[in-house]
Amino acid sequence: MSVQIRRAAAPDIPAILDIVNHSILFSTSIYDYDARTLEQQQLWFAEKNALNFPVIVAEIDGKVAGFGTYGSFRVKVAYQYTVEHSVYVAEDFKGQGIGKLLLSELIELAKLDGFHVMIGCIDAANASSIGFHEKFGFEITGTIKEVGFKFGRWLDLVLMQLILKH
Repeated sequence: MSVQIRRAAAPDIPAILDIVNHSILFSTSIYDYDARTLEQQQLWFAEKNALNFPVIVAEIDGKVAGFGTYGSFRVKVAYQYTVEHSVYVAEDFKGQGIGKLLLSELIELAKLDGFHVMIGCIDAANASSIGFHEKFGFEITGTIKEVGFKFGRWLDLVLMQLILKH
């Protein structure tokens, strides 16, 4: 299996949308209820590009197997060196190291872009994502209790951070 990590392009948006919508509809990795439309995902992509935030994809045999991105953590100027990231892998490609390749690339891009901290906001029940991030040196910095409500239950959010070494 040959995986290519590259910058996403407009033709990748439908595949990214499929990954996002699966996460929305079947998991608590995205705290949305409703599937996104193609137009919403195109706007998201345009906004990332306009703000010079990367959107990268993992491609296998011409198919998008996952994607990653980062963006502003909060909008106050003092947070300008901190980004919040996201990594998602298509169901058919989970457990094959795709997430590792995507997060490794995002960390390197964040360093090159001069950021100091990366933040991950992870549903507390997602032990595999928490463990995944710990392998990269992310540390749990706190848990916000019952801040989300999805699938008929309250959700806790774990905050994790990585201080980037330049």
